[in-house]
Amino acid sequence: MKKFLAIIFISLFMIGSTSNASVLPWKNKTRLTFQQISKQDLKAVVNISISHTVVNRQYGKFHQFFGQNDPFERFFGQFLRNFPNMPRKYIERSLGSGFIITKNGYILTNNHVIAKADKIKVTLPDGRVFKGKVIGADKKTDIALVKIDANNLPTIKLGDSSKVQIGDSVLAIGNPFGLNGTVTSGIISAEGRVIGDGPYDNFLQTDAAINPGNSGGPLVNIYGEAIGINTAIIASGQGIGFAIPINIAKNLLPQLRSGHINRGYLGVYMQSVTLDIKKAFHLKNTNGVLVSDVLKGTPAQKAGIKRGDVIIKVNGSTIKGPTGLAIKIGSYKPGTVVNITLIRNGTTIEKSAKLSKTVSQIVKNKERSALNKKLGISVSPITPGLKARYRLKDSTGVVIEAVNPGSLASEAGLAPGDVILEIDRNQIKDMNDYRRVLKSAMKKTPILLLIHRGRATIYITIDLG
Repeated sequence: MKKFLAIIFISLFMIGSTSNASVLPWKNKTRLTFQQISKQDLKAVVNISISHTVVNRQYGKFHQFFGQNDPFERFFGQFLRNFPNMPRKYIERSLGSGFIITKNGYILTNNHVIAKADKIKVTLPDGRVFKGKVIGADKKTDIALVKIDANNLPTIKLGDSSKVQIGDSVLAIGNPFGLNGTVTSGIISAEGRVIGDGPYDNFLQTDAAINPGNSGGPLVNIYGEAIGINTAIIASGQGIGFAIPINIAKNLLPQLRSGHINRGYLGVYMQSVTLDIKKAFHLKNTNGVLVSDVLKGTPAQKAGIKRGDVIIKVNGSTIKGPTGLAIKIGSYKPGTVVNITLIRNGTTIEKSAKLSKTVSQIVKNKERSALNKKLGISVSPITPGLKARYRLKDSTGVVIEAVNPGSLASEAGLAPGDVILEIDRNQIKDMNDYRRVLKSAMKKTPILLLIHRGRATIYITIDLG
């Protein structure tokens, strides 16, 4: 979000956007009027409401009134967090949208709509209410798959977002502000928008009105097909909304259904092919990506890819830029062999690479354990990326990346960004120390942790009960 002062992901209170557009007819397809599309697709757009338990400090009640600009958090938050304080709990509720894609109750929506949910309630247009279950979710693309126990449901057909053109007519359907069954119209304003720093940002931009509650709803073409998932807006902007191209969701569906997202990993640093690079490398166009470095021991190195290569195709699909390559490689599972077409010194050559797991997946798989689940925390080694994210000065210890609401760690006051320096007076230098010492410490209670938070170093105890 560096280049935008106020980009809002229509999180649990915000919803997608819509727009009017015109699409060139495709063979064997019948154009529908907006009235026909609305009548057809509204039946398959659902209201998703979630509730989750928030564990907060006493000063947290002021945050409900001041929001992100809470002066108590700004001036006293760090101070208060460093002292044991009885947490308070309250139930937070929010609304979003989704759309049914199978007759037996599979629903596509945004990950941010259901990310914090303890309970999910899905309300159909006919008034029936079902309990929703998250089958699979992907934070990086902000896509989630929810299931309800129902059959013979109306569905929305998934279109082909690769055929979308600027100027195409579209409708956005959702439940803005809880107003069920709202339809707005507009056009596709732009493609391939990058609105944050995510590796898979590749949004469709639309001029349709977007309001809180539309997130997760479908952006449909004039054939009534979903070509996007309404996702985000720019705050204070009019006619600027964003939707995830439906092909990204279609590629992820098999993994979402399995409940596990495992992306293929190539192992290259890459950059866009600018006009200057095109000229310097004697290229015909600016398609593809320039490989600026190849990481050791990765599939790219094993395949013989080198610095200075320009990757132009993967499995025959043209690569238009770094985001395109990231999305394409990420759509394959680890272990998949892909054919890579590249240009080296003016010559087009072919390479085959067997994709591996991403570095982050390898770390997560190594560090996931029952002990962490019991405490309710997820920890990681202190990497350069995490040091930058949490503004850490520590090089030793392990950093907490997530704390489950209502868990033992949450009750004790632990928070993401905390660095664990000691467990029961034993120094923690790395993940090996953490696993070894914690395993022994879990046999007794309470556990004594030495935590580095901000400028403070404090002791925190966790009672295992």
